[in-house]
Amino acid sequence: MQLSKAIEVSNLTKIYKARKKTGDVLALDDFSLSVDTGQIFGLLGPNGAGKTTFVKILLGITNATVGGGAILGQPISNYTVRSRIGYLPENHKYPPYLNAEELLIYFAKLCSYDNGKLNQRIDELLAMVKMARWKKVKIKKYSKGMMQRLGLALSLINEPDIVFLDEPTDGVDPIGRKEIRDILIDLKNRGKTIFVNSHLLSEVELISDRVAILHHGKLVRDGSVDELTTAKELYEIEVLGEPDEALFNTGSTVSLVSHKDTKYTVKLDSVENLNELVDSLRNNGILIKSINPKKQSLEELFINTIKDKDDQKL
Repeated sequence: MQLSKAIEVSNLTKIYKARKKTGDVLALDDFSLSVDTGQIFGLLGPNGAGKTTFVKILLGITNATVGGGAILGQPISNYTVRSRIGYLPENHKYPPYLNAEELLIYFAKLCSYDNGKLNQRIDELLAMVKMARWKKVKIKKYSKGMMQRLGLALSLINEPDIVFLDEPTDGVDPIGRKEIRDILIDLKNRGKTIFVNSHLLSEVELISDRVAILHHGKLVRDGSVDELTTAKELYEIEVLGEPDEALFNTGSTVSLVSHKDTKYTVKLDSVENLNELVDSLRNNGILIKSINPKKQSLEELFINTIKDKDDQKL
């Protein structure tokens, strides 16, 4: 039976004790989160938000001060579960005197992966990340984008059930980013869980099923990309002709936000108000071409959320 949750944590708090009198650092503050199996999940937050600390706790690199959780149905403290985890850290460095094949063999041995077909597995991974022809080339000759591709292959060498990726497309050109997105979507379709930490919000928006925003160690937003980016009160209405703008300002329940060409963005209190506006336009002989809920980009949502939280502290 497949697990419904790949990650579950409750009330995580992490305090880094200061060595000097500068004060302790509260990296995570009563943080709870769950990630479904077979999802691509994006963790967002400004620098210092606690993202890296959270991942380190999940991977057993550091311990929580308070709270706990499970990964793949096992307590975080159970080190044996890490054989089912893949990890691509940010700013990774590899021995420059090795080539891709040698490094993949080394990592396979580190995680005790040996199913008798390691050479075949290496060839499959290098082909997947478009690095097959660089198999025997020394790493010192690799570009930043090639290093990212190799790092992705390394994170998959042990055929993990969940993969943690920290800035997986950093330094990769647009075509390479598209290829990596396709790889991650294919992994998801094969039942893998992908946990992405990235500052490239446009990339996260394109592939993620759900995202969470972390700020000052607290979870401030959590939901599907569609839920979070759809502004429930705003609709864009495209019409034929040039109606009087007064039709889109009918009082407190309907107000015109913006107007460009034949598209009118309006703010409404409810779906009932939307239908009343539609009736009003039709009664005035205005033909409606389309009605769409107004969306904001994930980047806009992120910036506005962080700004609102910071303004609340002023």
